[in-house]
Amino acid sequence: MTRRWPEPDGGRSRHGEGEFAPNSVRLQILATEHWSLLATRSLTWTESFSRAQMFLSVLSGAVVALALVAQATSFGAGFVAFSLVTLPVVLFVGLTTFIRLVAANNDEARWVLGMNRIRAAYLALAPELEPYFITGHHDDEKGLMVTTGYADFPTFYGYVTTPAVIGVIDGVVAATIVFLAAGQLNVVSPLPASLALVTFVVWNIALSRYVARDRRRQRFVGPAISPTPGNESAANDERDSLRTPGG
Repeated sequence: MTRRWPEPDGGRSRHGEGEFAPNSVRLQILATEHWSLLATRSLTWTESFSRAQMFLSVLSGAVVALALVAQATSFGAGFVAFSLVTLPVVLFVGLTTFIRLVAANNDEARWVLGMNRIRAAYLALAPELEPYFITGHHDDEKGLMVTTGYADFPTFYGYVTTPAVIGVIDGVVAATIVFLAAGQLNVVSPLPASLALVTFVVWNIALSRYVARDRRRQRFVGPAISPTPGNESAANDERDSLRTPGG
């Protein structure tokens, strides 16, 4: 299939009225932007791992401190009081880490879609090279899943990400806080355990809804200009939503 180079601004380029830059110049510009996106994606991954490691370090330190206090107080009132002071701090760090990791994942998706779009531009210059591209070259959600390697099981993609792991740990910490607080209020057993379980479930549902809502707000790189074949209607719907005021 012959690919046409997209003509921005109704066919007028900034190189001159009715003129376009030579293909060699186009290729140089595209390659520079491609490497820039690749470097930015690498930095995004580095930040994600650093934030997750920071939270796990705080959690590990808190667990060690709780173990020492438990040994000294025999799990008495002092242990509970120390736990109810320490664990909310851990939960705060975990929640902020989760929010930042979700944002980093959205950024990473933007960089991947940008590189997919650039690959589409490469193929517009040299369509015969398409068999040699093993990553996606369509700048829509399907193209994103192809490049990230989750095209075959997109349903489970959200459950194996770093934010999902941090969110589950946050849910356990929140449930522990509720369990200890309910015990301090002399709530009859087994109600504290039930409250902890409900807290864990509700917490994870709330985080999942946050991820879904945040994803819907993201426009990433705008409407697809190289949608996956057979997915053109979704790209047209996205363009219409962008044209609609408040859409």
